[in-house]
Parts: sequence; structure tokens; C-alpha cells
Amino acid sequence: MAAGPRADGLVLRGVNLSLGDGVGTVVALDDVNLTVAPGEFVAVVGPSGSGKSSLLAVAGGLGRADSGTVLVDGHDLTALSTRALAGFRRTHIGFVFQSGNLLAALTAAEQLHLVTRTAPRSDRSRFRDPHELLDAVGLGDKRDRRPDQLSGGERQRVGIARALMARPSVLLVDEPTAALDRARSQDIVRLLAKEARQSGTATVMVTHDYDVLDHCDRVVTMTDGRLTAV
Repeated sequence: MAAGPRADGLVLRGVNLSLGDGVGTVVALDDVNLTVAPGEFVAVVGPSGSGKSSLLAVAGGLGRADSGTVLVDGHDLTALSTRALAGFRRTHIGFVFQSGNLLAALTAAEQLHLVTRTAPRSDRSRFRDPHELLDAVGLGDKRDRRPDQLSGGERQRVGIARALMARPSVLLVDEPTAALDRARSQDIVRLLAKEARQSGTATVMVTHDYDVLDHCDRVVTMTDGRLTAV
């Protein structure tokens, strides 16, 4: 899986976000600056409530910052309309969630095929082959199994494969090992690191699992909405 053309990866400049209203306002992101190069795998650690989920949401265009700039391959997400942002996110940004978020009635292969079926025809040429992608994550022999026939680690692998279907420029990963034992956690993060480097995808992983950080190129810490290098 050779790396495709990439521009600037992910860049956040002076990003600020407050949540709540009035006396209940909380500063979720405080002048956050982060650059993740194409093919780089960066972990974000920090206590619960420090702003890590807000960081992923803003970086992925799921939420808008109060101020600052969010660039994905040179495209400013803050300048896009809601409709344009949804289309851009579908083809340029991949998400991996804690639970995998798989549909119970669909097989592993069908989870990936669904991504292409729901995309506009103009976007479909960029998608990877679902069967080749399942082979790449070690599930080629389990492509016809539903989520309840897969282990937790296997479900996460399907989720990773699904997130990579559109050859995203940026991959955002939220606590992928939260429900896994140590061996499966190592396997999942090793896979993420491999895919980031081989596909040239700028990858950010939020995690509380310090045992997997050796697989990352860089680790940053978030505390009270601010990022600092480890």
C-alpha cells in the first residue's frame, strides 16, 4: 500500500474553544497549536476532561472552534460551509472510535462496502478495495463474519479498515484500546502506526494507555485545554 500524494497533513494554529454558557463556561481548547505531518503518528495523553475529545472533534470538523485555524492538506476547515465541510470530511478525514461503531447486522466486508455505497459517485474512485483492505488488517479470512462473531480486537480492526476506505489525509483515533487486553492493544496500535506510515496519513490518537506509546512517533500532553510536548 504505497503512500498517496499528501500536502500538509494536519495543522492547528491558535485554536480556542469554550463549552457551556455563562458561569458554566469551560475552556476546552486554549490556544492549541499542533502540526502532524503526513505519515506521522502522534499520541495525545492527559487526564479525563482535559480537552482531548474536543481536540479530535475540532480537528475532524465535527465541531467548530471559536477562533484559530484548522488545516487539513492545506484546506481551512473553518472557512468551509456546513455542507462543504461534511463532504470534505467524508473523503479526507477518517475516524476510529472506542467501540468500533459497527452495524450489528453487517459482515466485516459489508461494513466497508457501505462506505462506498453511501458516497456520491464523484467520490467513489478514491476508495480502496474492501477485500484488499481487510487482508491488510489481517481479517481477510473473517470478512463474512458479523461483529458478534469477532473479538474486540477484530472489531477494532474492522473499524480501522473502514476509516481508511477513502484514503483519508488525516486519521483521528479515540481510545482504540480502552476495551482490549494488553496483547490486543499492542496489536491495534502497531497496526495504526504501520498504516499511518505506509499510507502517508497524518494520524492522531487519544489514549490513556501509556503501554502503547512506544509505537508513536511523538507524544503530546493535554492539560486544561493546553498542549505541551512530552
